Amino acid sequence: MTSSLPVDAIRALSEQHPKPPNIHFQYGTAGFRTLGNSLDPVMFRVGILAALRSKRLDGKTIGVMVTASHNPEPDNGVKLVDPRGEMLEAAWEVHATNLANAPTTDAFVDALDAFVKTTKIDLSKPAKVVYARDTRPSGPALITALEDGFKAIGAEARNAGVTTTPVLHYLVKAINTKGTKDEYGDGSEEGYLQKLSTAFKKLVAGKPTIPPLVVDCANGVGAIVGEKLAQHLGDTLPLILHNTAIDKAGALNNACGADFVKTSQRLPPSLASVLKPGQRACSLDGDADRLIYYYLDDRGLFHMLDGDKIAALVAAFIVELTKSAGLDREIQVGIVQTAYANGGSTKYLSERLPIKCVPTGVKHLHHAAEHYDIGVYFEANGHGTVLFSPETVEKLSTYQPSTPAQSTAHNHLINLTQVINQTVGDALSDMLLVEVVLAHKSYSGVEWDSLYVDLPNRLVKVVVPDRSLFKTEDAERRLVSPAGLQGKIDDLVRRYEGGRSFVRPSGTEDVVRVYAEATVRSQADELAFRVAGLVYDEVGGDPAKRPAEFL
Repeated sequence: MTSSLPVDAIRALSEQHPKPPNIHFQYGTAGFRTLGNSLDPVMFRVGILAALRSKRLDGKTIGVMVTASHNPEPDNGVKLVDPRGEMLEAAWEVHATNLANAPTTDAFVDALDAFVKTTKIDLSKPAKVVYARDTRPSGPALITALEDGFKAIGAEARNAGVTTTPVLHYLVKAINTKGTKDEYGDGSEEGYLQKLSTAFKKLVAGKPTIPPLVVDCANGVGAIVGEKLAQHLGDTLPLILHNTAIDKAGALNNACGADFVKTSQRLPPSLASVLKPGQRACSLDGDADRLIYYYLDDRGLFHMLDGDKIAALVAAFIVELTKSAGLDREIQVGIVQTAYANGGSTKYLSERLPIKCVPTGVKHLHHAAEHYDIGVYFEANGHGTVLFSPETVEKLSTYQPSTPAQSTAHNHLINLTQVINQTVGDALSDMLLVEVVLAHKSYSGVEWDSLYVDLPNRLVKVVVPDRSLFKTEDAERRLVSPAGLQGKIDDLVRRYEGGRSFVRPSGTEDVVRVYAEATVRSQADELAFRVAGLVYDEVGGDPAKRPAEFL
């Protein structure tokens, strides 16, 4: 039994992964994320950190995912996954940042030593880790550095290969709950596919044949797992996969994928000749944790069905099911949104169920959703899921329906807990969830879209020298600093009918995001570009480089 750090092994391997002097690494909501070619030392140190996290939690398995999600191909990143498949405990984000920035091997070893003491880690405990990566070209080399970290500290590490971020989250929860009453599923990718497809088939049994669904895989890892899922689903839901060029340099997330569709509000050019009027389609992002739907109407016009539309569809369906099962008095369904949620969706949903607004970021949404019996959360960008509390799962397993109709609805609710990946937003699982609701309601994209009308909106990025100057309050709906800027934004907003706008610093890059909506499209655009111009001038943006569209 060793109760001290294997310093010699750590030193020897750390020397092979030196930290460049001029880069500061930051662990944020998405973990570490920057250019793939500068992440080598971070990966090595994260390998050690993941093992220490496991030891701190009594040898439970910790996940490590190497991905930069919807970011451009040259970027990469890494994040840790805690034992229940959730994000790393927030308090450890600071530790991760500190360890990643130790300037030398000596400083790193000292920082590790201090860290082990302050967090009271028993080094004699086992360390277990499961890790995976997406399809980025920088991935294999970064995995090698990560594995050196595992080796340095003697962790028992399992390589889950190339898979989606949500599969890795699923694996962590499945491995840690194996043999308990909360068993989540078989701890393999195959187990994940089996669980989702089996529940989906039960949920759509007896419904009319579902027409084929076009799926844009963003030329990412969703193409690999999507292909396997398609085989499991067979004719129950025919998937037509596009943008599956995972080996083509520069293709990942390029003019395709959920982020492209959401920000440019148009069809990926590669689908222009594929999608027919009336047909529905969806886009995953680079690691398949975001989902955006869309369809072409009879005139061939593009209509987007984003995270807000998905939330409205799903939440209303679950509320109906709890009523039909006779459980509406015992199970409270609630919805969580951020400031980015469209005003149209907020109005529609607030008439049907309790609603809470929280700051942007999955951890805030996930945490707030846990306070409901069934909590639904979706960011407008298409990242979201549905959480069933342990008490609700227990209630569903013991409930005795008193009529055949109640029994049917009750079974649907049980199967929903299986088709939904409750650990994290999962594009493939959410896609199945949407398809279940569309099948039950006999909706096409048109009927779904008409649940409520979106207020026209525009999202604009403003590049700033230092995003930390921007501080917000009221779930990021108001700026506290720079001083006086919020007052100027308020003055602008008052000039527009149905106007709303807010400004917040990005969590992942040196930009500030400006969101605006108004009753008329031209007004929403104008408001967004006016606020963007205001922000740019406020932080001393170079007049020569001022984007032409800023007003």
